[in-house]
Amino acid sequence: MEKRTHHLALAFLFLLLLTISIAAQDGRNASGSDNFLDNLIRNNKDKFPEVAANPDKYEIQILYTQINRDKHNRPSFTSYKYHVDPKKYFYPASSVKIAGAVLSLQKLNELHIKGLNKYTSLRIDSSFSGQTKVDSDKSSQNGLPSIAQYIRKIFLVSDNDAFNRTYEFLGQKYLNEQLWRRGFKDLRLFHRVSIALSQEENRHTNPITFYNKDGKTIYSQPEQVNTEEYKNDLPSAIKGIGYYSGDSLIKEPKNFNKSNYISVESLQGILKSIIFPEYVPKAQRFNLRKDDYEFLYRYMSMLPRESQYPHYDPKEEYDSYCKFLMFGDSKDTIPRNIRIFNKIGLAYGFMIDNAYVVDLDKNIEFMLTAVIYVNEDQIFNDDKYEYDKIGYPFLANLGKVIYNYELSRPRKHLADLKKFRINYSDAALVQ
Repeated sequence: MEKRTHHLALAFLFLLLLTISIAAQDGRNASGSDNFLDNLIRNNKDKFPEVAANPDKYEIQILYTQINRDKHNRPSFTSYKYHVDPKKYFYPASSVKIAGAVLSLQKLNELHIKGLNKYTSLRIDSSFSGQTKVDSDKSSQNGLPSIAQYIRKIFLVSDNDAFNRTYEFLGQKYLNEQLWRRGFKDLRLFHRVSIALSQEENRHTNPITFYNKDGKTIYSQPEQVNTEEYKNDLPSAIKGIGYYSGDSLIKEPKNFNKSNYISVESLQGILKSIIFPEYVPKAQRFNLRKDDYEFLYRYMSMLPRESQYPHYDPKEEYDSYCKFLMFGDSKDTIPRNIRIFNKIGLAYGFMIDNAYVVDLDKNIEFMLTAVIYVNEDQIFNDDKYEYDKIGYPFLANLGKVIYNYELSRPRKHLADLKKFRINYSDAALVQ
């Protein structure tokens, strides 16, 4: 009996040591963070002292992915997390626009209609409460709207109307289900942005007509209606202590359960599928053509001053206007060797950047997705958020910390990044 007990004790000790060993290899601490990022933040707390000391207060989430290339330039990925939790709600704001852009290109391809592409002119009608018409676009070269022009504006300056028009082209059902089918389950995209519409109005999307240069209809899409009602039951989506409705302060938490939701991991997953389509599972890839990818890379990384159509005033839409990581705390010119393929979001005190960063001179690359919440008084819609004081400096310094680490990190093979060397002055792509 004693011998059996001794053997059981040894077996228990072995299992305990094995568990500890696995936990150590996993590098994950009690907060759900990887020790690597935990230590990196701690060792650079002078760059963001308030945030480093209070990550829970600022609801920080960081997903950093290292990219290593083999001798054939094939990438492998190693991800590190800091307080990443798909059950921890944040309002994604404009970061969801990346989905509207990529799925609009996919839907055009799936329609298989001759003469229909991203450059085809379109007209948007209205058929339901809250809908508005569109038949011109002064920002485009020919003065007419197109999916291409909406995508340009989404990435260049995070234009709200541009996303709303892609939302109307896709329809609520297609937008969500196509992302779910690709394994991005932690999301519910309920609505357009920046305009107050009811749940019912957001389930209805406008009729759209595409036509050629002679005015002949190529494709007519009727109004779409999503008959299903999506739910987001995350308890963490009840936030704050009050919010303004018009001029009235409602002294109760704001319920985001019917607001857009997407996790940090889903955001970076969508970005990864765009940047590295050959290296994600086939089921996760979008149905895009080579020129679609080139178009996305061009406008995801282009700076507003480099755009001809639309044209922007660099004093108003400066280089870092939509580049929060590394450069968000400055209006200075971004160095030519650094390109950031990203989509930001900013609303209700939440700031998000979802980025693939490259240094074309030093041949380094990494992916970084980060969220911070800066709303000291915990009241929404009062326009009192600490974006300038805390948010922009945090994201800029976080990007710099990761970039500087990447500069010092040894690599067996340098990345060949010629795929991302883009001629932004090439007028051939301005159609």
